Amino acid sequence: MSVSVRIPTILRTYTGGESEVVANGDTVAAVLDDLDTSYAGIKGRIVDEQGELRRFVNVYVGNDDVRFLDNLDTATPEGTQISVIPAVAGG
Repeated sequence: MSVSVRIPTILRTYTGGESEVVANGDTVAAVLDDLDTSYAGIKGRIVDEQGELRRFVNVYVGNDDVRFLDNLDTATPEGTQISVIPAVAGG
């Protein structure tokens, strides 16, 4: 399944400055694996050593946060837009 992945500014060094890239996979985990094949190291910035989403990174499939769906097992149908968004804290 080919999907579009929106890349935040902080991770664009991995994608050669591209703000949106295409990846393949039928789940978020498979898409991240495919991204890491094309853009080495990017997956490690999104998931931790245990393979879970990093605490301060949000991933959306369409408009839905994957933490409220099936996490990294969330389905990514053909044409889906995935957004990787670093959490913002303020005070």
